[in-house]
Amino acid sequence: MPSPDVTSSEFKATAYAFYAELRRKDPVYAAKLPDGQTAWLVTRYDDVNRALKDERLFKDKRKLRKRAGLTKLPGFLRSLEALERNMLDVDPPDHGRLRGLVHKGFTPRRVEQMAGRVERLADELLFKVGTEGSFDLLREYALPIPSTIISEMLGVPASDHVRFHRWSRDIVAASAGKNLLRVLPSVLSLFRFLRYLKRVIARKSAEPEDDLISALVQAEEASDRLSADEVLAMVFLLVVAGHETTVNLIGNGALALLQHPGERERLRAEPALYRSGVEELLRFYSPVEVATERYAREPIELAGVTIPKDGLVCPVLASANRDENMFERPDELDVRREKNPHLAFGDGIHFCLGAPLARLEGRIALEKLLSHRPNLRLAVSPDELRFRRGLHLRGLESLPVALG
Repeated sequence: MPSPDVTSSEFKATAYAFYAELRRKDPVYAAKLPDGQTAWLVTRYDDVNRALKDERLFKDKRKLRKRAGLTKLPGFLRSLEALERNMLDVDPPDHGRLRGLVHKGFTPRRVEQMAGRVERLADELLFKVGTEGSFDLLREYALPIPSTIISEMLGVPASDHVRFHRWSRDIVAASAGKNLLRVLPSVLSLFRFLRYLKRVIARKSAEPEDDLISALVQAEEASDRLSADEVLAMVFLLVVAGHETTVNLIGNGALALLQHPGERERLRAEPALYRSGVEELLRFYSPVEVATERYAREPIELAGVTIPKDGLVCPVLASANRDENMFERPDELDVRREKNPHLAFGDGIHFCLGAPLARLEGRIALEKLLSHRPNLRLAVSPDELRFRRGLHLRGLESLPVALG
């Protein structure tokens, strides 16, 4: 099959049809990325699920550099090495240690305590946009909810929220490009953000409060604590990953419901369906399209295809979630769907730690939106909507909607 640029906005618009073809004809597909790398796209549900838990695959990029004779990042990139010490990019036993410590500061109780705050925030944002005219649902609603919530959970002072949001927004936008540093409006944005986080972490270490950063600093298990670099990497991961998944869940979910008015009205008529509805929206338009990188420890076989040692393996969550061998009527949106073992948050040891918070924010945000703005509609033709570039994420650049 001809290889498209799977990171392009144009590809995102037709990706589901391409994945369906791959599942039929070429379920482990060698795609060429813009940087010249070959990425092995795994597209069938069973194979994706297996790859997410396959011990023959590793995630730590430092192992690749070591094999190539590079023990450190080159030049000024060396100052970013601390960010690689996060639980998403390491393997056992480091992963289990980090996740166990981080979980101490990210308990279900802490997440449930945020429900009332998410409801008030959604009400405030909807009040600001009014009841007439038009607005960008992503910029003015979907983004501020997770951005504000994670800021408050981390313990970022209210007076710093504006610049904190600006820096984190730059990083989120940059993650959709070919190279994180090249596409930042200024390289200084990233370094200023990290410098700010280091100051906050130092302050919380000296004077802990009732917030997530303090909990991470104090988290201890078997006399083991997170190092300063590990706390920094974990906070950075929570900010960036927290933004992306939830912004895309709210934005993609709203788009799906605007495209399927019958399902939207069913939710409004039966609010008890919002929990299953959010799960269906996660399946239908997966916020994370392709799981983060994994590398083959040795030549391995998947679906009859041999992947070479150190080969880049990318399980396609969006494709698995539309696999006709796992889901009935996979291309239909059904908020009443009962059997829904989607992989939107991954699986295995790297299952998304923030999944409960994303579900909570997505459910409340969409329920408030539909109940308070029942006449919401797209303000542009669907053909005018553009997806952001990037391999891993599925999210719109903007979502103009009209009221009244």
